[in-house]
Amino acid sequence: MDNAAVETFFKTLKAELVWRHQWQTRQQVTDALFKYINGFYNSRRRHSAIEGISPADFERKMA
Repeated sequence: MDNAAVETFFKTLKAELVWRHQWQTRQQVTDALFKYINGFYNSRRRHSAIEGISPADFERKMA
């Protein structure tokens, strides 16, 4: 099974969030990850797998 998509996601997550910040508590990390994944990555960030548009735009286009 190919896990390239997962590896790419974690590389992007580290580059765009993890390596740029320092947190004091585990809860701060949890909150930051939730906001990144649900508030940016899944909705606004452009994805090469869907024609270089954001998932929200892709869903509107397909509806």
